[in-house]
Amino acid sequence: MDSSGTRRQNTRRKLFEAAVTLIAEQGFSSTTVDEIAERAGVAKGTVYYNFASKTVLFEELLRHGIELLTDSLQAAADEMAERGGSRVDALDAMIRAGLDFITRYPSLTQLYVAELWRTNRAWQSTLMQVRQKAIAVIEAVLTEAVATGELSTELDIPLTASALFGMVLVAALDWQSFQPERSIDEVHSALSRLLQGRVSGAGR
Repeated sequence: MDSSGTRRQNTRRKLFEAAVTLIAEQGFSSTTVDEIAERAGVAKGTVYYNFASKTVLFEELLRHGIELLTDSLQAAADEMAERGGSRVDALDAMIRAGLDFITRYPSLTQLYVAELWRTNRAWQSTLMQVRQKAIAVIEAVLTEAVATGELSTELDIPLTASALFGMVLVAALDWQSFQPERSIDEVHSALSRLLQGRVSGAGR
């Protein structure tokens, strides 16, 4: 990539980071483009050069963030497959990847969860599309697990994938908000036991 492309990527990253922090702190409506520009250390015109409006910026922010999460989940599943692990092991690795992501981007996760239930937003369609991409990664592993006999053919794959995705998000936010003294290993262990006991029907 040429230097101008790299600079633009870096600028967009700064704007994303500034926007997600500000919006998490004070809400979308109360956050101004001036504040985003100031927090990012750029001119106001730079914001509009990269994004047509604050709404477009936020929509792209959500898309970018959930695509990063999706990539993390897929990488965890692929790595476990390369190591010869089972599909249930891959699901467990995806839980850990999700927790790692949420630890790295807590404000983004809070925004995603908050916005997911607001059906009157301009970016609702985009949010549903990127959410489905993340869940599709989990569905693919569940489908393979059923096909290979690791999981029951009676498993409701779409609902189970959504449940696993939601479990990680909500548990991680609860951990960070109300039980921050716990380590990520403790949280992962608890969720792993739920996975092994409820999905695979086996305990560790």
